[in-house]
Amino acid sequence: MASPSPTPQTLQGNIVDVVAGKMFAGTIGIAHGRITRVTEQGAPKSGASWFSPGFVDAHVHVESSMLPPSEFARVAVTHGTVATVSDPHEIANVLGLPGVRWMIADAKHAACKIFFGAPSCVPATSFETAGARFGPREVGELLALPEILYLAEVMNFPAVIHGDPTMLSIIAEAKKRGKRVDGHSPGVLGEDLKKYAAAGIQTDHECTTLEEARQRAALGMMVWIREGSAARNFEALWPLLLEKPANCGLCSDDKHPDELLVSQIDALVRRAVAHGVPVMDAMRAATLNPVRHYGLIVGLLQTDDPADLIEFNNLTEFKVQRTWVNGQLVAQKGQSLIARVEVKPVNIFNTHPKKPEAFAIPAVPGKRLRVIEAIDGQIVTGSTIEKPKVSSNGLVVCDPSRDLLKLTVVNRYSDAPPAVALVRNFGLKSGALASSVAHDSHNIVAVGANDADLARAVNAVIKHGGGLSFAAGEIEKVLPLPIAGLMTTVDAHTAGAAYQELSTLAREHGCKLQAPYMCLSFLALLVIPQLKLSDLGLFDVGKFALVQPWVD
Repeated sequence: MASPSPTPQTLQGNIVDVVAGKMFAGTIGIAHGRITRVTEQGAPKSGASWFSPGFVDAHVHVESSMLPPSEFARVAVTHGTVATVSDPHEIANVLGLPGVRWMIADAKHAACKIFFGAPSCVPATSFETAGARFGPREVGELLALPEILYLAEVMNFPAVIHGDPTMLSIIAEAKKRGKRVDGHSPGVLGEDLKKYAAAGIQTDHECTTLEEARQRAALGMMVWIREGSAARNFEALWPLLLEKPANCGLCSDDKHPDELLVSQIDALVRRAVAHGVPVMDAMRAATLNPVRHYGLIVGLLQTDDPADLIEFNNLTEFKVQRTWVNGQLVAQKGQSLIARVEVKPVNIFNTHPKKPEAFAIPAVPGKRLRVIEAIDGQIVTGSTIEKPKVSSNGLVVCDPSRDLLKLTVVNRYSDAPPAVALVRNFGLKSGALASSVAHDSHNIVAVGANDADLARAVNAVIKHGGGLSFAAGEIEKVLPLPIAGLMTTVDAHTAGAAYQELSTLAREHGCKLQAPYMCLSFLALLVIPQLKLSDLGLFDVGKFALVQPWVD
């Protein structure tokens, strides 16, 4: 984290005071990392730059940027982000408590303030294989750390609604320490939502419809409006900023490196104002609301506050020109002023290469197969039932002409037969994509147009101890992720370029999705409707149970 700067500074321009709810021309005094004074000097002046508190990402998984916290922060501050509320459950599912401690240690070198939560659902369900398992004892151990601010998203919402004792005990660990509890309840409405909120859940970032958001706000919950690389919900939810602005915040949740290099919370403020949301309400959603909800030690441009602020050009473009954290200038004109930190990878990968025949699906005469339907721009999926294409030797084969491809999840923690199913809407005509970023247990997930390329893509990930890969015939490209199979050791620009190259290859081979690897990574997430695949088989989220792939 940026150290307090002892150098006194005076800044002059227009000021957005999100606490008082007013804007004016004035000067800002900074010394020893804190705001020493804010002096009003009349109405805002035309042509002058603007100063406001820095932006806060109200919910993000840093690991999803494929960058360690120190490198993630170097990019985030260029967009005016001075703080994040971060759930480290990705690395927790892989490495357990040591993984969370690794994130905390690296974040101490970050340019912005990264506030971690204690992962509440490791693994997210009992229907998958993860690298660790948290109960009340492990969660309590984390919540006792000064660096752990809150209980991270309670993803097993059926367990909460039905009063599961273990889940309620985990929530109780946060309550007895007076710490906030984050939620995750996609599609939950009515009486079930009331039960979920009554258990002590205070936020949700999983709303995909305005009605979901309205019901949560009516119960007093905070709604974090999400726009990430896979789940893009801003257009559906922004009207809540007009109806219940005090209940809103902005978040990215999961953002891959290429998109993180372009924008973060700054883009959502800009879009909100363009839609007609009052500037003050948009700014408060990005600053005041998450700071006050979590009690973040983040300045709000008030006297004696930490000097966490930004300078931007105007009230329509919100182009960030400079960012300060604890009074230290950490970014200017889109460039980070903080040096990179060398990181030492930590990892676990205990599976061996797979042969193409490992992905065979024997046909069952007279029956049809359940098919997962990927949805562009969403992490929810659909479900359909199709008659598969069967080879002369009685095996189900990919059928690119009908956009029916094979999806597999391969256990990374031990050798086991891969789970294999069919998926639609990737559009691949040839080749295969694979990734060790597979929420939340982070086994290997892959989709392919034939078994040979599927095996090659999976084996490329195994060879590197984690990563993203693409394989098609003689083509094989990999972005290694040696930190828990989730994060890279290269800089953000290098990672972003490699990620774009992989996405381009996928599109050149027919993929229609705007973020193929991000979409792929959520097909194994069993707490998001509707039909998903774990390393143990097909999972129906509505039934919250594994289901047989074949139906009459």
